[in-house]
Amino acid sequence: MRRMALTLPDLIVGDRARVVAYSRIDNIAQRLISLGLTPGTSITLKRLAPFGDPVEIHFRGFRLALRPREAACLELERL
Repeated sequence: MRRMALTLPDLIVGDRARVVAYSRIDNIAQRLISLGLTPGTSITLKRLAPFGDPVEIHFRGFRLALRPREAACLELERL
């Protein structure tokens, strides 16, 4: 049985997750993939701005700030 995929807003600061897939491939998704945020990559939610925009994630040794609409294409699995 396959688990329901999560999105970044489903995580809290400190949570770890793995990128399972992309819900759509658009310019933003292509940019994230080119940065190394490929399926199978583990991420950690590091910071969340007061109103949830932007969020800061850590993966592959660096940190990236994303707006929720930019991260909406990510499907995640909690680790």
